This record gives sequence, structure tokens and C-alpha cells, in this order.
Amino acid sequence: MLKPGFEKVGIEETKIQEEKVMQITRIRAKVRFDYRGKPRPSRFFFGGKSTEEVAGELRYQQAALWRNVPIQGVLVENIELGEIYTVFDEEVDDDVAFAPLELDVVADCLENLVLFAAREEFRRLQIREPERIVMPRQEMERIFFQMHEQIKTQKYLKAKKYLD
Repeated sequence: MLKPGFEKVGIEETKIQEEKVMQITRIRAKVRFDYRGKPRPSRFFFGGKSTEEVAGELRYQQAALWRNVPIQGVLVENIELGEIYTVFDEEVDDDVAFAPLELDVVADCLENLVLFAAREEFRRLQIREPERIVMPRQEMERIFFQMHEQIKTQKYLKAKKYLD
């Protein structure tokens, strides 16, 4: 026997309401990428570019891609370009420039946001809406599988890049 206020009917009703809320709402998020500038040496006496210039160019190219290439289940609402900053990198023993780019996105589900988190330039993902997300077990499993696939693809592309 259940105590008053803990009837099965009330629990089932709240689960149904939570599922309806999850189906209706889309996920608004802010995603930050920091594009690293690798300096290009000059050919003869001209043509060389600093790390800041390379980082800025790379960021503009990626911003154009985010604007113009559609992604299924994701809508890019706004793109913000931050100030280019420089950090000392101990591995290369030199200053390295980073060009930040922030995207305001609306996604149909969490699974679609995995695409952003699997990128090398990814720095932060901030979920703005909804305040609370209820996730069934199957969707959580799909997210982990999607993460696995994205990481495997990134590893393959890196290995291919270094072998060529």
C-alpha cells in the first residue's frame, strides 16, 4: 500500500508530461571554437603570414562554412567572432594565436550537438534552453554511440592526414 500522494497514477502522469515537454522543446546552445593559427613560412621574400593572420583566415573560412553548409537537425542562428589572442605554447616554444568563434545553435536533440563536441577546435558548449532535460535510456545510448562514431571518424581523418 502506498502512502497518500504517491499513487501510481500520479507518477505515470508526470512521466507522460515530461516526455511531452522533451518532444516539444528544442535545445538552444552556445558553442565556442578556438581556431589555432599555424604560421606559414615565407617563400622567397614575400608571402609569409603570422599566426594571428592565419588564425583569423581559418576562422573566417569556418564561419562561412557554418553559415552556408546545412547540418541536419541543427540551425545556426548567430555567429560571433571574438578577439584573436596569443598564448605561449611550450611544445613549439613560441607564441600561438587563437581566433575564437561562438555559434548560437538550435538543435532538435542532444545527439545532434555531439558533432560540435567531437571537433578539435571545440572549447565549450553551454545549453541555454531548456532548463531541464529528461532523457530516456535509449536516447542516452544513442548519444554515446554517436560520440564513439564521431571520435572514430576524427581519429581516421587525423591518421590519414599524417600519413599523406
